[in-house]
Formats: sequence, C-alpha cells, structure tokens
Amino acid sequence: MQSTLTSLPKILSLARNLSAGLVAGLGLDEGSDEGLGVGSGMSVRMSAGLVLSLVLFTSLESSAQAQELGGIEIPFSSQQPCFGMVGITDSNALAICDALALRENVKARELAQQWIYSEPDSPAAQFALAEVLSQVEGNLPRALFHLKRAEELTNYTSLGRAIEMGNVEWHYLTLTQLSFIHQMMGNQQASLDYLDKIYEIYGQETESFRGWPLIKLKQYNEARASAEKVLASSDNQRDRSRAWNTLCAVELADLRPNESLAACERAMSEDEDFALSSAGSLDTVHLLNASEVSMNLLRMEEAEEYLNRAVQTINPDSVGNPWIYMMYLTLAQGRFDEARAALDNMLVWREAQSPLVGVMNRAEHFMVSAMFLLLAGYPEDAARLSATALNQPDRTGSYSADESQKDSIAALVNKMANESAAELKREEIATLGFFASLRPRVDVLLFRFKAWRSARHAASLFADLETLQNRLRPYSPLDVHIPEWVEPELIGLMGTGVMSSILEQTHREGAFSLNEGYYYAYRTEAAALNSQHELTIEIGQRAMELLPEREIMPRARIAARIAAAAMRLGRYEQALQHYALALQWDPSIIRRLNMALPVSFVSDDSDFAKEAEGYLARSPRFQRNDNGFLLDISDSAALRLCLNQRNGAPVSCHQLQSVEESIEDSDAAQLVRQFHQATFSLGYDINQSQRLALLGSSVILSGRNNTGQQQSRDAVIQR
Repeated sequence: MQSTLTSLPKILSLARNLSAGLVAGLGLDEGSDEGLGVGSGMSVRMSAGLVLSLVLFTSLESSAQAQELGGIEIPFSSQQPCFGMVGITDSNALAICDALALRENVKARELAQQWIYSEPDSPAAQFALAEVLSQVEGNLPRALFHLKRAEELTNYTSLGRAIEMGNVEWHYLTLTQLSFIHQMMGNQQASLDYLDKIYEIYGQETESFRGWPLIKLKQYNEARASAEKVLASSDNQRDRSRAWNTLCAVELADLRPNESLAACERAMSEDEDFALSSAGSLDTVHLLNASEVSMNLLRMEEAEEYLNRAVQTINPDSVGNPWIYMMYLTLAQGRFDEARAALDNMLVWREAQSPLVGVMNRAEHFMVSAMFLLLAGYPEDAARLSATALNQPDRTGSYSADESQKDSIAALVNKMANESAAELKREEIATLGFFASLRPRVDVLLFRFKAWRSARHAASLFADLETLQNRLRPYSPLDVHIPEWVEPELIGLMGTGVMSSILEQTHREGAFSLNEGYYYAYRTEAAALNSQHELTIEIGQRAMELLPEREIMPRARIAARIAAAAMRLGRYEQALQHYALALQWDPSIIRRLNMALPVSFVSDDSDFAKEAEGYLARSPRFQRNDNGFLLDISDSAALRLCLNQRNGAPVSCHQLQSVEESIEDSDAAQLVRQFHQATFSLGYDINQSQRLALLGSSVILSGRNNTGQQQSRDAVIQR
C-alpha cells in the first residue's frame, strides 16, 4: 500500500496531463488524395490522453486506494499543446513548440539541435528533432533515424516501466510518430506493428488507423474486416469516418463503384458531423475520394461538384490538392481557360501546404503542370518538369498508387514532352539557314534520344498484365491518375499486338460496361498505328458516337486519326472536316502525333509571301496538296497568315506580333514561327518566371507565414 501511495502524485500528475491531451490533435489527420487514403499516424494522439489517463487510474490496486484520494482536487491544465500533448513541462520542449507556433522554423531547428548536443541520450530531445525534421523540413529519412534513437532510449515493454522511468509521454509520442513515418515512407507492415505495440502497452484502440496500411498491402479483406469492426464498436465520429473511407477504397478495389460511392458519402457524413461539433471543416480527402469514385462511374458533373466543394477552403495538412484534379478534369473537357486558372490556384494551394505534405505530392504538381505546358506549347519545360517528377518521386505512403506507378506516368509524359520538343525544333529549323540550323538539328537528335529512353523506361514499368488492364479501364481506381487523352499512348508504347490482346480480354471482363466508347478509342489508335485506314475510320466514328460529349481531348485524337486515314484514302472533304475538329478541340494534337496538314498556298508575288511560303513548305506541319486547306499569306494591310477551309471559313489566323530583336530573323521567319505556336498549341503566353515557379522551391523554405501566402494569392489574381 505504501509504495502505491508514494507514487500517487506522479500518477495523478501524469493522468492529468495526458487527459488534457485529448484536445491536442497534431499533424495529418487523414492521409490521402487520389488513392482514397485513410491514413494513420499522428491523429492517434487525439484520444491518447484520455485513454492513458484511464489506464493510469485503473493501475491503482483497488477501489479502496482510490477512496484514499478523497479531497484531492485534480486540476486540468489550460496550457497549449506541445507536440500534440498538453502537460509537457520540459523547458527545452516548450521553447521548441513556441518557436514552431510562431513559425520560427529555423529557430526551432537550432533549439532542437542544441538540445541533442547537450543531452544526446534524451528521448525527448531525439523526438523533438525528429518532429522538426518531419513537420518543418519534410525530411522523413532523418526524422526516422532520430525516432529510432528515441525508441532505443525508451524501449519499454509495459506501461508500468514507462511510468517508472518518467518518459511515458515521449515513449508514447515516439511510437505514434514511428507508425506515421513508416506509413508515409511506404513501410506499411512496420506501421501496423507500431499500432499493435501502442495497443499492447497503452491499451490505445488503434483499429481505425489500420485500414489504410492494409489497403496499401492489398489485404482488402482484412481492411474491410477492420473497418466493419470499428463501425460496430465505436461511436467516435472521426474513427467512423476513417472506417467508411476504408470501405470506400475497398469496395472500389473490388470493382463495386456504386457501393464505394455510398461508403465515401457516409465518410463525408460522419466527417461533417464531426466538423460541426468541433468547429472544424470537412476533410479534403473525403471530397477528393468521392470525386474519384464519381469519375470511375463516369459521372463527370457529380465529380466536378465534389471538387468545387473541396477548393473552397485551403487545407495545408491535406495531401490532396483539389486544383490538381480540377485541372485534369477541365483539360480533358477542353475547357482550357478554366484549366489555366486552375494552374494558378494550384500554385496558391501548394504554397500554403505544409512541408511534410510538400514532399508527398510534389511530383503530382510537376506532372499536371507538365501536361498543361505540353499542350500550351512549352514542351521543353514539360520535359524538365516530368524529368524532375521522375527523379524526385513522391512519398507514396499516403496514396493507393505505388512509386513504380508514379514513375511510369512520369516517364510516359517525359517521352511525349521530348517528342513534342523535337517537333518544335523541326518547325524552327524550317525558318533557319543551314549553319543557323546546325545546333537545333543536334537538339532534335537529343530530344529523340531522351524520348526513346523514357519510352523504354515507361514500357518496363507498365509491363505487367494487371497494371495494363487497370490502365485501360476508364478512370481506373486506386492507381496513379493518367488522363484518358494520354492513355492511348500505351498502344504504341507496348505494341499494338500485345495491347490489342489485353484490350479484348479487358473488354470481355466488363471494364467498358459503362461506356464502350473508350474501348473503340483504343481500337482506333491500334488500327491507325497498323495503317488500317478503313478500319480506323469505321471504328473511330463508332468511338466518336459513344464517348461522353465532355471527353473533348480523346475525341480530338480520334478525329486526327480519322483525318489522316481519310486523307490516305483520298477522301479529302472528310479529312479536312476532321482535321478542323481536331484543331478546334486540341490544337496540340497535330504536333504531338507528328502529323502534317494538307495545304494549298494562296499568296501574291511579293518577296515576303514567297519567303514565308518557302518556310511553310519546309515545315513538318504542312504538306502541299491541291485538295487541302487554303493557306493564305498576306502582306497587304498587315503581315498575316490564315489557315482556311476550302469554303473560306477560317481555321487559324495570326498577325505578326512584336518581333524578337534578332538581326538574323526576317519578319517572314518570325511570323511563320508565331503562326506555328498559335495554330498547334493552346496559345497561352506563360513567361519564363511563371514556368520556373512551377518547379517550386526547397521544402525547407516552404514553411512560410500567412502573409507570404496572401502575397502569392494576390500575385496570381493580378496575372
């Protein structure tokens, strides 16, 4: 009895502090965007304080002992949480937490380093530095090193031992953070092991955090059982929300999208109730998950509605940036002005995100930016961004897609970007003299080599039957997002024979049951690559009839394939009609497919017209044909080029703008280059500083204050 009473002050103090920790959630509460994430990690601290305090009180030997506490008032601290716990009293820890609260991130790092130097065997110091490294700098490997050191210094196997050593808070925090960091780094089994350890030592129920690691391990039945166990036993709204989100992903993995969407909506419902009761906001992840499921069901309007809700409030701790998916959606639908605005807003959201989030979704920002720049006529920048995404991949622990999937799309887009960059150089060469063209000719070879290398890399990553079948399925779930207008590239990448066989197998399994237009779109691509012109036209027209009207970009590719086939068969009217449609829907498609428009030159006998006609005739984008478009070259009122239909209806017109200061380039050369850019790209003028901004900055510098974020927003609004 005496020994128990002697330790009572210590137990009561610890129970008081940990009970107050109930209010102190920290870090990423739920963990994903595109992959229907559930997450584990630091939000487990939310209920830790209460659970631990109950455990401590029940450690008293009998109710009689508890009665001896009569008259003892147990005060609850009003102290602000430090590392997610209220009641931490170490002066070093409090100083670091104060610096973090004031966004003095450099100071926090210095204080943590000094603490380590002065007390290298302090688990608290090791944990504090790990927290700064992960939350402020996004440096997960180094954070993991210090967390492992903290675990070695607090290697307790029981609650009693932890209490006796006086490091119970730091031991518990270390275990929760180890589970979270392992999950973010893709070590899902280790994450589960630490959740088990938390339960075994502290009695903390962690079932609601097990769903996402189980999904990442593709243990879908176990994930479903875990979620159902939470729903059957817990009244906690946030736990239930996570469980429904787990079912949202599991049902989609089992190709049951309707059940998946119902589960996603239940997750949002639980989360909305929690947000109302806690003055919080609906989790961005749930909205993005619901949007993804809606896309899988081809409910485009519904998907956009979820995204519109998601973009209303910036969520710095959400891995998902809804503007990324808004840009994917608007690009696919040919709503290019809205996609351009989404690009700007995506940057504002990115600037507001925490550094830890930044290391998890940076490649996503690079990839969608690369796709927009590719269409906008800046393929070299697109190649640079996609190469960066390939060389600096995301941390994939919060996504359903694994790292190889993200590498595969990065390599595929890099191939496309380098091919377009080579074509752009060929267009430039057409306006240059022999000696001036030598360097661009070398660049063409270099871009083609890079494209070939990326294509081989992408092919090696896609070379799996299950992966390719998932890729062919429209808006395939639980995989990295590849736009439907990009996926036909797989036919040429992997070979028409292989892909045709896989396509038919996928078709038999019902992957295109919601809309067979996607099936015919792939068949059109295969027929075109096999030079089956009649079949290309027949199947392409079928695809155009069936595809959703909103799928503008895939329809543009099909139109271009039909046009080329019709031209080969001498069906000139049909060819010109579909070339015009392709240019209207996606101006970049002619350059990306390395096509040449049939044209008949219309000009006077002026020197300017003759010079311009010579450049255009050498361009890889045009070929002379008496039955082609009319290419009108005029220098009467203004220097101008117009691509017209046979009946005179304009397809693309461009007047000479400001001329670059170059003594080597004539007005005709400048106009021809500008005309190519205006005709075969989206035509947006994105200056170099804006393109460089898409590459982002060091994650260490991204822990900026709200003033900086507002300045970023103002700068975007002024563009």
